[in-house]
Amino acid sequence: MSLHLFDTATRTLRPFEPLEPGRVGLYICGLTTQGSPHIGHVRFAVAFDILRRWLVRGHGYDVTLVRNVTDIDDKILTKSAEAGQPWWAWSYAHERETTRALDLLGVLPPTYEPRATGHITEQVELIDTLVARGHAYAAEDGSGDVYFDVRSWPEYGSLTRQRLEDMEPAGDADPRGKRDPHDFALWKGHKAGEPETASWPTPYGRGRPGWHLECSAMARKYLGDAFDIHGGGVDLRFPHHENEQAQSRAAGLDFANYWLHNAWVTVRGAKMGKSLGNALAVTELTKTVRPLVLRHYLGAAHYRSTIEYGDDSLAEALAAVERIEGYVARAQEVVGASSDELRAEAAGLTVAELPADLVAALDDDLNVPGALAVVFGLVRDGNKALEAQDGGTDRAGARHTLVQVLAALDVLGIDPLDPRWGGAAENDTAAQVLGALVQDRLDARARARADKDFSTADAIRDQLTTLGVVIEDTPAGARWALRRGPDQEV
Repeated sequence: MSLHLFDTATRTLRPFEPLEPGRVGLYICGLTTQGSPHIGHVRFAVAFDILRRWLVRGHGYDVTLVRNVTDIDDKILTKSAEAGQPWWAWSYAHERETTRALDLLGVLPPTYEPRATGHITEQVELIDTLVARGHAYAAEDGSGDVYFDVRSWPEYGSLTRQRLEDMEPAGDADPRGKRDPHDFALWKGHKAGEPETASWPTPYGRGRPGWHLECSAMARKYLGDAFDIHGGGVDLRFPHHENEQAQSRAAGLDFANYWLHNAWVTVRGAKMGKSLGNALAVTELTKTVRPLVLRHYLGAAHYRSTIEYGDDSLAEALAAVERIEGYVARAQEVVGASSDELRAEAAGLTVAELPADLVAALDDDLNVPGALAVVFGLVRDGNKALEAQDGGTDRAGARHTLVQVLAALDVLGIDPLDPRWGGAAENDTAAQVLGALVQDRLDARARARADKDFSTADAIRDQLTTLGVVIEDTPAGARWALRRGPDQEV
C-alpha cells in the first residue's frame, strides 16, 4: 500500500502523490504568540512532526516544512497593552517560549519559520493582485481597511462545504466598511489608541495585515504558487483555511493540493483553552512530567481523533514509556552496544527492513495507534529473544529486534536513546557500571575456583543468578547475560 492521507477538502482518503517527484512542500499554521503554549496548542506540531518524519524515513522525500509565526494580531495588541509591555516584546517572549516548548517535545525545527511582520511587502503585493482581479476592495469609510469580496469568488465555502447564506458574518473588522457582512479583512487600517509601531505604510493607508492574508503570502514565498500539503488544527478550517484558500485561488494560485487537520485536546468534552481555565502550559507540565512522556501522550492517538485529557492520562502515557524503556535498557545491556551504535544501525534500516505491519499502519493515514501496536508486539518478541530455551541469550536476535524497535520509535519521535531525552547517556552509563560490577564478581569467582574454594565460587554464582545474571562457563572464560523472570514479562 502506498501512502494515503485523508484530505479534508475532498473528505476522502487519497493516495499521496507530490507535485514534484521526490520533494514535498508542507505548510502548517503555527501559533499566535499571545501567551504561553498549552498542550492543546502544540498537538498539531507533534502530529505533523510524525508526518514529516514518515515522509522522509518511510518514502525518502525531501521535505520543506514551513511553520509560520503570527506575531501580530488583535489579541497580541490587547494582551501586551494590559501587561504594559510593547507588543513586539510580548510577542517575541512568547515566540521563544513556544520554541522551547516544541523543542522539549522533540519536534524537529521547521525548514523555515517566517514571521508575519517580516513579510508585509509580499502581503501588500497579494492585496494588489486581488484588487486588480476584482476580488478585493478598499473600504469607502476611510478606515484603511481592505476586504476580500466573498461574492466575487463562487468557490467560497468549498473547503468546508458551506453555503454563504449559512455562514456567520466575518467578525474580524467593523462591518460598516464592508459590502457584505461575510467579507473578511485582508488589511486592517491603523486605529486610534493602537501603537504606531503596529502599522506599516501602504497605498491603502497605514495598517497591519489580516490573519488570513499572512499565511497565503508566506506559503507562496517559501513553497511557490502550488504546494503539496497544508495542515493545522481542525478549528482552523473555518474561517482561517477557508479564507486562505479563497484569497489564494482568487489571486490565480493553485495553493494546497491536500488539506490535513488534526483534532483537539479536550477536557470534559470541551476544547482546551485559556477561557475555560483548563489550559496546561507545556513548560509547567514538564516540570513534573518528563517531556518524553508528554510527547508520547500527544502523539499516541490518531491525529484526527480527539484526545480527552483526564487525571490518569499522563499516568497511562508514563506506563507505556516505561514499558518501552525497560525493554530497550535490558536489550541494550544484553547486546553490549552503545546508544550511538544502535541508533546508527536503526537509521540505516531501509523501509523494506522495517516490519511490514508498521509500514502499512503509517501509510494508512498515519495510523500511529496501529504502529504502536506493532512496536509493543516487537517488545514482547524482543523480550523472548533475550532468553534462549537453554537459558542462554540469542544476542543476534535480540539486536535485530532492538534495532527494529528503535527505528520505529524514531519515526514516532519517542526513541528513548535519542540524546534529547537524556536516556542514551543514562543507559550507556548504567550498562558500563553493571558490566564492571558483574565482571568484578566473575573475577572473584575465577580466583576462588583457582584456589579450589568451590563453596565461595558457587556462592558468587548463586548470588548473581538470584540477581538475574546468567553465567555460562566457556573455554575462553565465563560469559554472562541478564535473564528476566516470569514476573517481569512485558
